[in-house]
Amino acid sequence: MNANFDPYREALVVETKTLWPEQLAAIAPPDRSPIEAALHSDPKNAAQLDYLRLPTGFCRQITVTSADLDRLR
Repeated sequence: MNANFDPYREALVVETKTLWPEQLAAIAPPDRSPIEAALHSDPKNAAQLDYLRLPTGFCRQITVTSADLDRLR
């Protein structure tokens, strides 16, 4: 479980964002969608998770890592 996972903030998530680092740029955009969906459906297991404060709640921001890809494949 990710140390940044916060059930309180999770209940107030109104937006999601996924960041893809340069080392994973080879993954084609059509292949990214299912990975992003899987990560956001189970955020407590994402390797890099942050919550960004918004006026209306929080944005869940997940940075995809190689560990995430290995776990999801």
